[in-house]
This record gives sequence, C-alpha cells and structure tokens, in this order.
Amino acid sequence: MARGLQRRGRVDVAHDRLCDVRDRARAAFLGLAVGDALGATVEFMLPSEIRAQHGIHREITGGGWLRLAPGHVTDDTEMSLCIARAIAAEGGWSLPAIADRFAGWLRSGPTDVGNTCRRGIQRYLHDRSLEAPPNEGDAGNGAAMRMAPVAIATLADDALLERRAVEQAHLTHNHPLSDAACVLVGRMLHLGCLGRGRVSMLRAAEAAGERDPALRFAPRRDLAPTAYVADTMRAVLHAFFQASTFEECLVATVNQGGDADTTGAIAGAIAGACFGPDAIPRRWVKRLDRALVRELAALSDRLVDLSPLGRGESP
Repeated sequence: MARGLQRRGRVDVAHDRLCDVRDRARAAFLGLAVGDALGATVEFMLPSEIRAQHGIHREITGGGWLRLAPGHVTDDTEMSLCIARAIAAEGGWSLPAIADRFAGWLRSGPTDVGNTCRRGIQRYLHDRSLEAPPNEGDAGNGAAMRMAPVAIATLADDALLERRAVEQAHLTHNHPLSDAACVLVGRMLHLGCLGRGRVSMLRAAEAAGERDPALRFAPRRDLAPTAYVADTMRAVLHAFFQASTFEECLVATVNQGGDADTTGAIAGAIAGACFGPDAIPRRWVKRLDRALVRELAALSDRLVDLSPLGRGESP
C-alpha cells in the first residue's frame, strides 16, 4: 500500500508539473501576441514622442504607422505561427515545412515584413535552399522574435534547442549575434516554462553577455531600440529584470519605442513564461481576435506534447 501511494504521489507530482509547464507555455505564446499588439502602436517612435502623444502607452489601441485595427498583430506573431503550425502539422520538426509556411505567408501579402526576412524567404522560393549565406547585415531581430514555438517544442533539451534555434534562424538570418540572441531567448523561455524563476533566468542572461558582450544589458535613456538584435535584447532584458509583473515589463518595454512590436513580442513571451497566464491582463487578451487566442493555446499544447519533456524523454 505504501509503495502504491508513493507511486501515485510521484505520478501526481509529474502531472502537476506538466500542467504548470503547459500553462506557462500557453502564456509565453499568448504573451508574444499581446506584446506584439501593444508595441505596434508605438513602433518607430522615440520615447519623447510616445510621452507627448500617449503619456504612458499601456492599452492595445491599434493604429501606429501600420494603421492596425486594435488587437491586430504583425510579422512577429505571424512568423511564429508559421513555425508552430508546421511543427504541429508534421508531428515534429521539419525545416522544409517551416520554410514552406514562411513562403505561403509572404505570398499572402502580410501587413509587415522585415527586409532580411523577405530576402531570405525569396531566396528559398528561388532555389529552395534552407540556409542563407553568412551576411554581416543579418544581425537583425527577425529570427529571435519567432523563438517561442521553437523553445516550447524543445522543452527541456538545451542541446536540441540550440540546434533548432540556429536552423530556423538561418532560413533568413545567418549571423553569429542573431544565433546567440535566438539561443538566449530560447533558454530564457525554457527556464520560465519550467518554473525555474528569475534568478536562473538572470544567470542565463548574464552568461550570454559574458560570451557575447553585445548582449550585455544596461539602462537606456531616450534611445529607442533599433532592429539590431543587440539593441532589442538589451531593451527587453533591462525591462524584464526591472519589472515585478507582466504588465510592468510590457509597458516598460514598449514605451522605449523603436522596434516596439518586436521588443514587445519577445518581452511578452519571456514574461508570460515567467509570470504565467494569470499575470497577463485580461483587458489586453480581450483585444485580440478570439480565434487567434484559441489557436495559440491549442498550438502551444501540441508543441509541449511533441517536445522531449512531453514525450518523457528529458528530466
């Protein structure tokens, strides 16, 4: 009887742990979309311009240079969905399937496409190659912004995360700093989804900064972060580690302006994984399309099931 109770106890603990991981993974994917929608309004603005026009920007209102309807998302969420849909449909990782999804998305005439992403997808359409050649101009944030589904699908295998992060990045961006940023975002998401806490996440960020000094983060004053991936990561990490809530993190991130949809998306994913679904303001979620919210949750669950953790292959 005692042994049976112990076995059931271990099963219950494992079940509870997996449920918590699922919740955090859903929050990461949803947080990405929320941050994208919140930040798009103030994309390419300076902090001083945001203050003059919005005071503190804290509501999902649409508009911005893309003239979005409230709650609409941009390429950050859309390219992440391409990856998630490809993995879910294939039942596992398939780089050609991801590239095909990117190609279909580009052909659909999306509202916004980064120049490096466009160039990489057009190269794939032309010669079907799955890796862009190394390019000094590829140190943008277009690969790091779509890391949420990659991280969820590799829980909790760090070596697998690193391989998949670089593979998906090189479809459009082939630069060591982009690679390092993708891996860092993925590791932060792993730690958040596994409930390891912000101390562990801070150690991971600091270790990445030791390896790549461009990724070291520090306070910024009225310098809107550009699409340069080091700018993006410094803005995100500073806001995340200074904040005590999901909302505080997102508001601080997007009010830095600059490439605010992408900084918002990355910060939203990391903060969602860390703080969990209950921390995401309901008023923000209600502004998103309901079908999108449902799909994000369903895809996240599917990716967890397909991950090493979901298959019982990792500790």
